[in-house]
Amino acid sequence: MDDDGDLVFKALADPTRRFLLDLLFARDGRTLTELESELDMSRFGVMKHLRVLEGAGLVVTRRSGREKLHFLNPVPIRLIHDRWIDKYTERQASALAELKTELEND
Repeated sequence: MDDDGDLVFKALADPTRRFLLDLLFARDGRTLTELESELDMSRFGVMKHLRVLEGAGLVVTRRSGREKLHFLNPVPIRLIHDRWIDKYTERQASALAELKTELEND
């Protein structure tokens, strides 16, 4: 697997980082202060998690005046889905559909 995929899996492995992604999914463009207020950890700890998410391409930032806004980038998750989930579920879904048809025809 490529390094980008490894970074995404590593980032998604942590429940705090998944929670941060959920927060950004619910409302994009949050500041560090807003994100920090949702977690029981230090500002430095939240910054550390955000750096991992940024490194994996899951979060992008943009300056707005003096504030730094954080945005969810769903593309890496979609690529993981397409590469690792979709292709493995297609065969099972087809098999279940065929079984259903056979059972209904008997």
